[in-house]
Amino acid sequence: MESTENNTIKVAILDLYEGQANEGMRCIRTILSDWSKANHQPIVVKEFDVRLNKEVPGLDFDIYISSGGPGSPLETEGSAWEEKYFGWVEQLSAWNDGSNFPKKHAFFICHSFQLFCRYFQLGNVCKRKSTSFGVFPVHQMEDGHAEKVFAGLNDPFYCVDSRDYQVIEPNHEKINEMGGAILAIEKNRPHIPLERAVMAIRFSEYFIGTQFHPEADAHGMAMYLQREDKKKVVIDAHGEEKWKSMVEQLLDPGKIMWTYQHILPNFLTEASRELILH
Repeated sequence: MESTENNTIKVAILDLYEGQANEGMRCIRTILSDWSKANHQPIVVKEFDVRLNKEVPGLDFDIYISSGGPGSPLETEGSAWEEKYFGWVEQLSAWNDGSNFPKKHAFFICHSFQLFCRYFQLGNVCKRKSTSFGVFPVHQMEDGHAEKVFAGLNDPFYCVDSRDYQVIEPNHEKINEMGGAILAIEKNRPHIPLERAVMAIRFSEYFIGTQFHPEADAHGMAMYLQREDKKKVVIDAHGEEKWKSMVEQLLDPGKIMWTYQHILPNFLTEASRELILH
């Protein structure tokens, strides 16, 4: 990609963590910084505390990343911060639907993905029978293989999952109406009579989201899980075998590191393409 010294890209991060300690924001910041250096592309990043301060960005940014977050994606329906948040989504959609240029790309992670699916009625957003926590394979659908943001991924590829909720029973008609496509699903287990969760959707030409955490930094998370306090939390909740397996899989270069190096960097490259040509 050519350097555009005088063309600084403005990125907004919508922080949905509600002030809770997390690794997600650190990981997103690192990916943005690394991508900027690798592509000799200056960027300016601003963060918005959506839930605590009811902050949302305006239309004066080029690229948007909406984070994961704690709690139920169902219980906050109608809250003041959600109204502002979906006002932002609608504004962005209207900009992209009009004759405005360049278009504005947005990536929705985990909690944001579930909120988006609930708001646009793209599937059944519900509580899981048990928490999904660990490193899991994700299977690409046909549209996933053609998705530029997934370029270079294996099939299956691996993700870090940490959620009590899920999006199942996708509404194909509504997804098609938006110009979207299902990109990936949870690992297929035909012997278990549970609906498989949708793990990634191309919502429209400019919006994409994943129900997993593509920003999860394998080394950082492995170090985090090896802290005595975090190790105890995981072992108490999920057992020692799950803790050992997670640390081992995080350090496998073909698994989480590979996902980290591809999905969000690919998104930034695709989202900035027309900005650089502009």
